[in-house]
Amino acid sequence: MITSPSSSRRSESSRRATLEAALDLCTEKGYGRVTVEAIAARAGVSKKTIYRWWPSKSAVLLEAFTEALLLATPTSDTDDIATDLRTHVTGAVGVLSIPPYGPAYAGILSEVHHDDELAETVRTQLIEPRFEAVLTRLRSAQEQGQIPPGADLRLGVEMLYGPVYYRHVLRKPMQGADAVASLVDHVLRALGAVAG
Repeated sequence: MITSPSSSRRSESSRRATLEAALDLCTEKGYGRVTVEAIAARAGVSKKTIYRWWPSKSAVLLEAFTEALLLATPTSDTDDIATDLRTHVTGAVGVLSIPPYGPAYAGILSEVHHDDELAETVRTQLIEPRFEAVLTRLRSAQEQGQIPPGADLRLGVEMLYGPVYYRHVLRKPMQGADAVASLVDHVLRALGAVAG
């Protein structure tokens, strides 16, 4: 969740209404045509209320996207690293593949090139936590002897996420289950993982 100094005082019903309104408008009009004014009108809250909680429409949509991505990308530890990574990546692919989340995130990414505050928020509240969650799962597999001690786990995470976001940004068709399984297998082989 994107937090602000006043976030602890937010009305949960107004917050939910704002997030849902932003997503609905993004689906109906496209990211570029969504405005804070339209979000406020759809959600039944004031523009001032939105700006008290979020600095921009991008921040509203980022919070909605982040919530959806967190729910869809568990980092379970079932002792089967390949299965756990497949589940995680499949969840990310699923969120990025469907409106309003995929188009909303594409719009957010277009904004980060000229909005330093948004870029920092995306990095610290979305990218880094997801990266660290997968890194922790890979470390667990390493501790269990499934991945050799010298493997570059940070590079492994980048290799796992890279193709997913490459396809999203370039608007190429997203990976199906077989492609995700192949991606995970390639990454684990590159890390020197012991076949299960």
